[in-house]
Amino acid sequence: MNQVCLVGRLTRDPEVRETPNGVIVGSFTIAVDRGVKKDENNPDQVTADFPGIKVFGKTCAIVEKYFHKGNRIGIVGRIQTGKYQNQNGQTVYTTDVIADRVEFVESKGTAQPNNLSGNVAPRNDSFMNIPEEVNEELPFE
Repeated sequence: MNQVCLVGRLTRDPEVRETPNGVIVGSFTIAVDRGVKKDENNPDQVTADFPGIKVFGKTCAIVEKYFHKGNRIGIVGRIQTGKYQNQNGQTVYTTDVIADRVEFVESKGTAQPNNLSGNVAPRNDSFMNIPEEVNEELPFE
């Protein structure tokens, strides 16, 4: 089975282009937190991964219109590897996530500004607001 589910923040605005065959493809990178604390003795320690994401068709149109640098995004897709020859004739191997589905993970009002450096706005990791009239005990907070 080849299925990937990721939640992260866009590191740049999506780039959309048309291939010579007329296929519209969007590409962007997201920062996915590893959930590991930084080691104070190693300030260069990486605590996130930055997978490349590709989108096509309707998904591409949605991403181009509604997602920008700094927005949290949910991705469901698959890993795809490939290779090509660069200008020097060397073979370059690639690994991308092909997104079949994208989701909004935060509301527009809680979105982080389009600046990934400097002060970070408080995160809202909830997927939905529970109405106050719900009296049942929930299995999570």
